[in-house]
Amino acid sequence: MKIREILCRSALTESSLPEADYVLNPYVGCGHGCRYCYASFMRRFTGHGAERWGSFVDVRVNAPDVLTRQLRRKRQGSLLLGSVTDCYMPLESRYRVTRRCLEALLANPTGLSVSVLTKSALVVRDIDLLSKLKAEVGLTITSHQDSVARVFEPLASPVSERIHALQTLHSAGLTTYVFVGPILPGLTDIDAVIDAVHSSIDSAMGEVLNFRGCASDCMHLVEKRFPQASSAWRRAREDKGRFAEESRDRMLAACNRHRVDMAGFYAH
Repeated sequence: MKIREILCRSALTESSLPEADYVLNPYVGCGHGCRYCYASFMRRFTGHGAERWGSFVDVRVNAPDVLTRQLRRKRQGSLLLGSVTDCYMPLESRYRVTRRCLEALLANPTGLSVSVLTKSALVVRDIDLLSKLKAEVGLTITSHQDSVARVFEPLASPVSERIHALQTLHSAGLTTYVFVGPILPGLTDIDAVIDAVHSSIDSAMGEVLNFRGCASDCMHLVEKRFPQASSAWRRAREDKGRFAEESRDRMLAACNRHRVDMAGFYAH
């Protein structure tokens, strides 16, 4: 992993995402190395065009100070931490940039509602700040099986730790949700995921796999490690619309069974 410390000019960025008015990314790149990640397109904007996504992280060491200056201008709306990076990747344990950004948000209230989405159990470290900010926290779970997660998300927290993190956050009074995604054909058991977390979440969201971002690499992994899912993977690639519709219906049924609100579902 190539790690650089860099300075940024802006920390708070206006967003085109439907679920957020602003985004905050304390890091450039991501240390989780997820094989399906479609944020890899960001390489061409960051000077890492020739480097493999997941092999580098730039630490925006001055992001908390820049954020403090930007918060002097009162803003309204919603803020998502981590739109093209995971704010709680392993490096956060050392650099604590995300935590210092949360401290800046707490010290400079602006009316922004704060949301965090992560694959890391490290997020429970910051329950003290997240509780004061009344933040919403989501944990991404792609599969309830560690054997699948280790292949596709090699450096993210084990699934069991993410499930426990949701329980801890929810017990602390925080609003929590599960993000089931990307839904991997033949590998993501939506019912099993919702069954595992339903008592620890206020809502659920889902997203089907973006085949454009990982077509050849992920197909190679499936054929090598999970050949039993190869046929399902091919069918989904050939008829993405049907795959998305079937996945959405399955997730809605699972949420309804446990009386969990399905807050959103995304297809590509």
